[in-house]
Amino acid sequence: MKISMALQYAGNPREAADQLTELEAAGLDQVWVAEAYGFDAVSLMGYIAARTERLEIAAGILNVFSRTPGALLQTAAGLDNVSGGRAVLGLGASGPQVIEGFHGMPYDRPLGRTREVVEILRMGLRREPLVYEGKHFTLPLPADQGVGLGKPLKLLTRPERADLPIWIAALGDANVALTAEIADGWLPIFFSPEKARSVWGETLAKGAAKRSPDLGTLEISAGGLVAIGEDVKGMLDFVRPYAALYIGGMGAKGRNFYNQLFTHYGYEKEAHAIQELYLAGKKKEAEALVPVEFLEEISLVGPASYVKERIEAFRAAGVTSLQVVPGSDDPVGLIGQLKEWTSA
Repeated sequence: MKISMALQYAGNPREAADQLTELEAAGLDQVWVAEAYGFDAVSLMGYIAARTERLEIAAGILNVFSRTPGALLQTAAGLDNVSGGRAVLGLGASGPQVIEGFHGMPYDRPLGRTREVVEILRMGLRREPLVYEGKHFTLPLPADQGVGLGKPLKLLTRPERADLPIWIAALGDANVALTAEIADGWLPIFFSPEKARSVWGETLAKGAAKRSPDLGTLEISAGGLVAIGEDVKGMLDFVRPYAALYIGGMGAKGRNFYNQLFTHYGYEKEAHAIQELYLAGKKKEAEALVPVEFLEEISLVGPASYVKERIEAFRAAGVTSLQVVPGSDDPVGLIGQLKEWTSA
């Protein structure tokens, strides 16, 4: 099992990235770099590549709307080259607030778009001429849609790897099934090892039934806050604002995938109440309603023996990359401890 983490930065991404050299030395295997509507992920990933030696550098995530498949191909191949074959391309549909609000593009048929982007990317990484006819993308562009001078082109430079890993962030049933069918890895959120099978089991199996044997087993990166000690349960409260934001505020009523997942986990009443309060601006009240049981399910917080049990629960649920948020004044030491336990 690998140890991974999302790069946490509130002010200066470069300073956060500089800390990765120590974490890498302690045993961190993989870092996920977010984009959303902040700084672009690609610039920071290139910087991290120059500062590290073995760390896998993953986009977590690039959306499939704001860059063309060709641009994503160039980006993925370029990052893999400057990192010496350490890039991971995380893709996702993001959400209508970002896509339509920040990028000004219609949030139209994200699943079909994701499938076509992945197909074109794999074609391009094999350095095949980009000839593709889909519902969202046609390459080259037909003559009646442009000046008629487009021609099939293959990537000019040779990629580091033709099989550069492509991961997909997914929650909804159709998207998870698509991920299990076509992606190298899956990025879920709020992953409960005990409930994952009941929520996603049939959907994952449906997608896996169509999966090419060439892709191998689906990788999964999931985890949560990690705090080790006899009296650390209070650390769970630090997860409350994050959970309430997603459950209550990430999306309108009826279009919040995180709220729907929370409902599937058995917290229907709380899901409704948290969303009502959060959208009304009562964030603290919403945070207070996040059940401690849920926070425990998605975290690894407690004595060493308990955290070891949680690691094994995530492993048993199919997690291949334990994504952690260090709840410690010594994150380097914590990563070193986790690496020792997961490698045993």
